[in-house]
Amino acid sequence: MRAKVIDKARDLGLDVSVHRLDQGAAAVADSAAAAVGCAAEQVASCAVLVADGEPLVCVTPAGCEPDRDRVADALDVAEVRPASAGETRAATGFPAGGVPPFGHGLPVVLDSALLAHETVLATGGDGSTLVEVAPRHLVSCTEATVAAVARASA
Repeated sequence: MRAKVIDKARDLGLDVSVHRLDQGAAAVADSAAAAVGCAAEQVASCAVLVADGEPLVCVTPAGCEPDRDRVADALDVAEVRPASAGETRAATGFPAGGVPPFGHGLPVVLDSALLAHETVLATGGDGSTLVEVAPRHLVSCTEATVAAVARASA
């Protein structure tokens, strides 16, 4: 999966650094940040949502989750729900918990708080790989919608 993500980044013209971590460490923001030497606030989480029947990827700071009402407002849609694990893999080609913020061809919504960082880290195709990317470059390469869509996880 990691090679697929690197190839997709190259196709988009994204400059990414790839970090390989212990199995599952990429899923925990504090562990991921410590492993690569960055602030936990720089770690992003990618969730697949379904908006009016169409899948999309929502990128929020780790420790937060997409607020479905805010996503619906940002995209001017009536309904937003989380995708199932099966829908996630079918829509992206990646397993839930390993979806990168690019390379799947889906619309992307990026939480505006991530733009405060020079780079962010997000899953890179599996639970052990992180890709480091400039969020502003990610927005331009994916034509992402930028909005305040995150809320603290319950």
